Amino acid sequence: MRIAITGGLLVDPKTGTEEKQNVYVNNGVVESIGKNPNGQGEKIKNINAKGFIVCPGLVDLRARMREPGHEHKATLASETRAAALAGITSLCMPPDCIPAIDTPAIAQMIQQRAHELDRTQIYPIAALTHGLAGETLTDMKALVDAGCIGVSNALTPLKNTLVMRRALQYASTFDVLVFMFPQNASLRGNGVAHEGRVSTRLGLPASPVAAEIVGLARDLALVETTGARAHFCGISSARAIEMISEARLRGLSVTADVTIAHLHLTEDSLLSFDTNCHVEPPFRSEQDRQALMQAVADGTVTAICSDHQPHEPEAKLTPFSESEPGTSSLEVLLPLALASGRESKIPLKELIARLTIGPAEILNLEVGKITVGSRADICIFDPNEQWVLEENCINSAGKNSPFLGDTLTGKVKQVIAGGRLMMDESPA
Repeated sequence: MRIAITGGLLVDPKTGTEEKQNVYVNNGVVESIGKNPNGQGEKIKNINAKGFIVCPGLVDLRARMREPGHEHKATLASETRAAALAGITSLCMPPDCIPAIDTPAIAQMIQQRAHELDRTQIYPIAALTHGLAGETLTDMKALVDAGCIGVSNALTPLKNTLVMRRALQYASTFDVLVFMFPQNASLRGNGVAHEGRVSTRLGLPASPVAAEIVGLARDLALVETTGARAHFCGISSARAIEMISEARLRGLSVTADVTIAHLHLTEDSLLSFDTNCHVEPPFRSEQDRQALMQAVADGTVTAICSDHQPHEPEAKLTPFSESEPGTSSLEVLLPLALASGRESKIPLKELIARLTIGPAEILNLEVGKITVGSRADICIFDPNEQWVLEENCINSAGKNSPFLGDTLTGKVKQVIAGGRLMMDESPA
């Protein structure tokens, strides 16, 4: 079946397009833009996108699927469906499942399962060290050959600087992208809140900005001496943004992302002891949040990600310090990004770039665009529709969102992933 998307505003940052154009899909790829190729009697599904935005499917650099090993939280089936319905057609899966993604067999199993589900494309990130223990390096080349998009030690900082240096040297040899979570483990300790007035007032263990800055300084020095290609995940502070910007000006091959929740929440969100606000790194000051927004606006940060971490209710029904960190964020990625764009006056095309071609170029993937011959990954959304985020609106198995009850603006109406319609009904 061919698909015709008519009447919508096509926004494709890759080609610079921002105009009303019809898009025609056939056999899983974009067949034509603007001109009807005349299907010669073939069945055609028409999607009336009048009043809607038609953009590339979103590319998410970090989303936990929880399978294998944590199926009581979520599964590949539940989360790929949730991602697809949220407009996310490509995502990277961190290696901190059980077992960790430290062998080609595990990487291939995940990809095979995703292929069977045939929804959102999953790109596994391989473990940097066996079992994420920080001691012995994995066979990065074999893991990349098995389909992994890069390597990472997930949220577990490597304490041994020599191990990290050797890992970056290995990665540089084969041009493997290294995803780095810049934290100094000793300074972070058991901190669950930003070190400041709120953590002091609430009596919560604190994680200072220095933990991020010191970790980032070490990692940038190692990237500079090894020539490795590095992506820094979940930057949370103004000073870290400055360091990333300085490194890019010096010509280092580094990129960075911010999480959608960090663009909207600060340490003040913890005042109610809502465990859904327990995240790593913690929400920081309003000054830090503003710096993150500016970094997205000026292109220092080229990707906004969900950092999706679904949990079962029991994981959050504990005292704040004992709860498991992370938020369920697939459904809010697009509407909250649109809100960030309105707040910072980022042009729509630039904002969509941070969700599509920006992360795609970090990964060196041919996704995040709508061009003739490209895979048909397309998101159609109403930028003006308002809706309230309630648990029954969250398709993920994890309902742990700090935005529950909030009114959001921007609603996904239809998604095409690899030429397949992800929703039962087209936009009205």
